[in-house]
Amino acid sequence: MSFRNQPDDDYATDETPSLREKPMGFLEHLDELRGTLVKCAIAFVVFAVLIGVFLQEFNAVLLYPLDSVRAQAPDLVIDLSTRSPMEGFSIIMQMCTMGGFMMAAPFMLFFIGQFVAPALSERELRAVRPVCLTAVALFLMGSVFSFYLLVPSTIRVAWEINQFLGYKTLWTPDSYLSLVLWLVGGVGASFEFPLLIVLAVYIGFLKVATLRKYRRHSIVVILIIAAVVTPTPDPVTMLMMAVPLYVLFELAVIAGARVERKRETAIEV
Repeated sequence: MSFRNQPDDDYATDETPSLREKPMGFLEHLDELRGTLVKCAIAFVVFAVLIGVFLQEFNAVLLYPLDSVRAQAPDLVIDLSTRSPMEGFSIIMQMCTMGGFMMAAPFMLFFIGQFVAPALSERELRAVRPVCLTAVALFLMGSVFSFYLLVPSTIRVAWEINQFLGYKTLWTPDSYLSLVLWLVGGVGASFEFPLLIVLAVYIGFLKVATLRKYRRHSIVVILIIAAVVTPTPDPVTMLMMAVPLYVLFELAVIAGARVERKRETAIEV
């Protein structure tokens, strides 16, 4: 007896029903969605409250890039000072809301994944899981790189520019937090672009040969991205951003070539 027509685990058709999917009506789906949103809201509130309880410790973490620059340059004088009576309160709210959302984001994604997973086939789940894990890993990699290297470099350059122009450096906590959030979030998001390249190759929108052909053009695009993300125009900070992005691009080309070969092999079989 031949089993050739039976779909294997790796190339199951989309028509194969998911064993996890339960038949549900429209109202049941709405109730499931409501439960997912409630769990996301609870995760956000829990982390926002934790930040409020340990507010001084959380503030010390946010001030680490500035303190590290101060430790390396004793002559650097940057004072964070509020300009209005209620600015301190607004900063606390900003730290609790933004910090709570960023810390709860992985749990929110997990809850959303639980809601969507029953509708996916086994093959789709095998594709989605590594993509989600890689996306989280790339974002964390970019955020850590920015927080420990790029933010201190930006602070140092901004202070040196003020010194060169003869300006007194007096920043508000709001402007400092905006700088930290922009760099950490922006760099973390920009580190996701290699994953987009691999996905474009996977769906057949891009060819690896095209990426290799326009490698020089990609360098220009990466420099533009680095110039947009980094707030200071100095070449050192921009190159600190551009070099890891180019390394990630080359890794994406290698991963894309592997994906392309596997897809072509599957088509031939």
